Amino acid sequence: MPEGDAVWRTARRLHQGLAGVALEGSDLRVPAHATADLSGRRTLEVVPRGKHLLHRVEGDITVHSHLRMEGSWRVHPVGRRHALGRRHTVRALLWTPQRVAVGDSLGMLELVRTSEEHRVVGHLGPDLLDPAYDADTALANVRADPGRTITEACLDQRNVAGMGTIFTAEPLFLLRINPWTPVGDLAEEQVVELLATARRLLVLSCRTGRTTITGRGDVNDDDAWVHGRMGLPCKRCGTTIRLAPIGQQPQQRVMFSCPTCQGGLAPTDDGRPQSPLGHGRRPTY
Repeated sequence: MPEGDAVWRTARRLHQGLAGVALEGSDLRVPAHATADLSGRRTLEVVPRGKHLLHRVEGDITVHSHLRMEGSWRVHPVGRRHALGRRHTVRALLWTPQRVAVGDSLGMLELVRTSEEHRVVGHLGPDLLDPAYDADTALANVRADPGRTITEACLDQRNVAGMGTIFTAEPLFLLRINPWTPVGDLAEEQVVELLATARRLLVLSCRTGRTTITGRGDVNDDDAWVHGRMGLPCKRCGTTIRLAPIGQQPQQRVMFSCPTCQGGLAPTDDGRPQSPLGHGRRPTY
């Protein structure tokens, strides 16, 4: 699922492509809004809120979308509107005389009143990419349930918005914290540093335009320390990176970690050999 940085970049693309210009037309391919017509309404701004996108137009209207696993928004020259619109996965088209924004495979799409956006994003915790990010509230939220694993607490968007498995796994590795550690077993300073590290990495990704964690510039190098590297050697100690489920269904996720750098195997990991995922790039040292 796209994380806070990817949603931030998507919002920026949409804002740069459409803001300040009146829409010439719209096509929202969801039953509840299939007859909605946004033509003539000027795009005021497109902003991210955690993993949600809020496209605000004149008239107290917000196009609220969530990418979920496969969704995307792309901006193209308006001349491609008809060709792109024929794709069966397209859920939204918003166009001006110059450009068309195409929402493909969106996990959720709806119209809400801008003045009532709190109904759809009010449950979210502080957004790590918000310039007004409230670190104290995020810290209190994450530490509220001492028996919960630190991973589950960070992935819960009600606690802090914008962290997914990548920007949870990588800071945990950098700080040598086991992902299955109960929140109550960590000092307050450790949680403070964890959230600050996640925020720093998200901001870096927004600035560079790519989800880079290691900071290496070699095009043959993969960008993560542990995420996606099951079965490959740890870049810090050489131990094989492991993958294990964490949490309970339906919120269960998978987490990558180094058993040496991060204090042991997951409780459900029997230690059997794990093969690398797919046929991706291999790290160079």
